[in-house]
Amino acid sequence: MFLQVKGLNKHFTTKNGPLVVLKDIDMDIAQGEFICAVGASGSGKSTLLRQIAGLDAPTTGEVRIDGKRVEGPGPDRGMVFQHYTLYPWMNVQRNTEFGLKLQGVPKKERREQASYYLNVVGLTKFAKALPKELSGGMKQRVAIARALASEPKILLMDEPFGALDIHTKESMHEFMIDLWQRTNITIFMITHDVEEAVFLSNRIYALGARPGTVRKEMIINLPDRTAMVKRHNKFHDYRDELMDLMRTHGKEAIAAIAA
Repeated sequence: MFLQVKGLNKHFTTKNGPLVVLKDIDMDIAQGEFICAVGASGSGKSTLLRQIAGLDAPTTGEVRIDGKRVEGPGPDRGMVFQHYTLYPWMNVQRNTEFGLKLQGVPKKERREQASYYLNVVGLTKFAKALPKELSGGMKQRVAIARALASEPKILLMDEPFGALDIHTKESMHEFMIDLWQRTNITIFMITHDVEEAVFLSNRIYALGARPGTVRKEMIINLPDRTAMVKRHNKFHDYRDELMDLMRTHGKEAIAAIAA
């Protein structure tokens, strides 16, 4: 498998003792898959993503990418956050080049590489624009281009469309499907939006909360990936199954806290 999470547990020390955030997480992800991890607040989604990104270390267990154990951040992983994290004083071209500049890539090479990925995300005409001149969806596409410019093995996405309005979000969903199909990059995305997960991914890991555990792994097999598929009975079945799972576990978690 390309991305492996094995026996991952994450604890934090608090004044009341250890807080277990993730428990016995196992995931096997093949190259070129689009995977979503879905869970409500408290399911440890962001903590899990930080382990894969190498921004934090597991208490026990491990993460491997292409057979190599993750020991810290690296250029083999591109990150896209919910908030665009663009530098407001840099134009689109320079924002896209920034990661390459930090890696010491020569100016001509990083310009060509950034320009290529701006073309991939459809923003070549906005290369000289500042972030304040862009819409929310365009800013997120710049962030995606910047992550792709370093040509990572896997794209990690932390609720990247959570701050967008519904129409922009739907447009970005279709953009992501097209991008994934054209680049064949491995994508691991976390979200609390069930419909988003069903529409985008070919597999879903549903996470329960307190502590975060994998409650169910779902294979998503839809007839197409256009907006029309959301009217399909199969789409509704996947959505309803996930919603019921999250609703049931939410009640269990509340009851456990109350006890």
